[in-house]
Order: sequence, then C-alpha cells, then structure tokens
Amino acid sequence: MLQMTLPRTAPVPAPRGRIGSGFSPDPRRYHLHLSAGCPRSLRVTTVLRLLGLADSVGTTVLGDPASHAALRAAYEAAGHHYDGTLAVPALCDTWSGRVVSNHTPDILDDLAVGLAGRPDLAPPAPAALAPAVRALLDDAAPRAERSAALALLEHRLARSPYALGDLPTVTDVDLWVALRHRPEPLAAGPAVRSYLGRLRAHPAFRTGE
Repeated sequence: MLQMTLPRTAPVPAPRGRIGSGFSPDPRRYHLHLSAGCPRSLRVTTVLRLLGLADSVGTTVLGDPASHAALRAAYEAAGHHYDGTLAVPALCDTWSGRVVSNHTPDILDDLAVGLAGRPDLAPPAPAALAPAVRALLDDAAPRAERSAALALLEHRLARSPYALGDLPTVTDVDLWVALRHRPEPLAAGPAVRSYLGRLRAHPAFRTGE
C-alpha cells in the first residue's frame, strides 16, 4: 500500500487564547516559557511577583535542548503544522499541553485578572499615557517620540507615586522594563528618578534588575 502524503495546510496563526475563554482560571494549570535577557519575559516574571503568583504558575527559562523541544511540542499542540516563530513568553496549558498565547499584553492581563483576580492591578492606561508607554517600550520608536513620552511621565509622576496612582500596577512593570532595561538609556528627570527608586525598593521589582 502506497503511503499518502497529506497536503500542507495553511500557516497556523499565532495563538491568542485567553484565560476564561475555554481555559479555566486555575493558576497551577499554566506554565510559562521564557527567555533570559528578553524584556518581554522580564515583564512577565515581574508581574508574577507583583501578583503573588510566582509560586503557583510554573516557569521554564529556555536553555538546554529539552526546554526548546518542550516549547516546540506545545506550539505544535496548539496548531497542526504550526510553522510560525516559537516566540516567548509563551503561556501554556499543562492540561492539554498547548500554547494558549504568546501575546505579552494578553498574558499580563490574564495573569492579573484571570488568575490573580486583581483587575485593580491591571487597569488600562489612560488614553494620554498609553501611547507614551508604547513608545518607551519600543526600541525602534524615534528618539523625539521617546523623549516626549518621558516628559509626559515626568509630569504625571510629579503628582502621584506610581504611573496610575497610589499602587504599582502592570503599567509600572512595563515602564520599569522600558526605563531600566533598554540598550540606550534615556535622560530621566527628578520625578522619574525618584519613581525608579521606589520601584527598585519594592520586592516585586527588586529581583528584576
């Protein structure tokens, strides 16, 4: 009997599942694949600490061949013939062995709201601030755009201890990584420097240096 080769299907899109939409909010059900030195991975690990989920959600930092093989298996379980990039961070469901999502903003929101039940720690950034956060996170953004974003942040932080008020939130995690872990440092004003000092003293951020 001749062996039949099935035609290749169309490329499978990047996984964009959400906790609460087919994935139950049980922290021990999930595992995160991360990469050392990756700013997106650092955002995820800092949020885990901020939310108190570091002991509940498992993590693997890619390194040896076994960790890469496990990540590939999770992507292939998410979609037959998956031929996209094995991007990290990748949130995986240990019950099905598949990648739920590799979209960092969705992962951060699901950790805060879906798993920790802390929507107060993941409120949307105000319309005036959201573009500034994106510009500071984007290494490819024009320097003038990043400088304007930093000036806006300086103005906000002169009136409140954290980006969105009296408590550190996911937005502060994004800003921490954007300001402290970038290839080209930006000149920060006094309010931003004081802000970075407050974050550095916080347990969730202290180990994210």
